[in-house]
Amino acid sequence: MDLLKEMWAFLKVRKKFWLLPIVIILLLLGVLIVFTESSAVAPFIYTLF
Repeated sequence: MDLLKEMWAFLKVRKKFWLLPIVIILLLLGVLIVFTESSAVAPFIYTLF
């Protein structure tokens, strides 16, 4: 959680708000990969890519 606070502080100070969508998409992809590693949903996710 500390990393997210530091990232937000960096974005706020440096005015790099355009990085926020990139960070969110990368986090969502990471969660998707972890979720589908050992799941029954995995075959359906593979068809998307």
